[in-house]
Amino acid sequence: MLYDETKECAIIDPGCVEKDEENQLVEFIEGAGLAVKTLINTHCHIDHILGNAFVKRKYNVLLSIHPLEVPVLKAVKSYASNYGFFQYQDSSPDAFLNEGDSVSIGNQVLHALFVPGHSPGHIALYHPESKTLIGGDVLFENSIGRTDLPGGNFETLIESIHQKFFTLPDDVTVYCGHGSETSIGFEKRTNPFCAVSQ
Repeated sequence: MLYDETKECAIIDPGCVEKDEENQLVEFIEGAGLAVKTLINTHCHIDHILGNAFVKRKYNVLLSIHPLEVPVLKAVKSYASNYGFFQYQDSSPDAFLNEGDSVSIGNQVLHALFVPGHSPGHIALYHPESKTLIGGDVLFENSIGRTDLPGGNFETLIESIHQKFFTLPDDVTVYCGHGSETSIGFEKRTNPFCAVSQ
């Protein structure tokens, strides 16, 4: 969740599927006095969208994804039960985010970056003023997103990292879809998959 002093809030990649996870989300939002204004998926692999239907229904908000993620999102209902998610509820996008588009949350503006490779329509959200990057599953601490799923491509992912992420300032904090946050500079120096030669 992203929010500022206005208490407007964006929910990104809600992975909650169990009732207690939904309750934790609601309790935090209510406890902080937040007003949910939008729902965004960086990409539409199952672990990032399990809570979409709940969030849309609970808060009456629109779901935004990249257009190339539509088939990825639609495919989830065909395999969710294979992963044990028998109660999966399908969701549909209401709006699309492309490279260069922006999202306003309260007084803040996030900029969409198109960073395919882990999935065909993966986006990241960059806030220059706080030097914050919501990176999804593109770049992790000393790792990268897997590319062996349908629509993944290793060369495309590395190109996305070098052209979109590694052109940002070194002190930008990357909030990853899994694991700890990291920084652009640290990954440029140390990441075994995509470090830049010094």
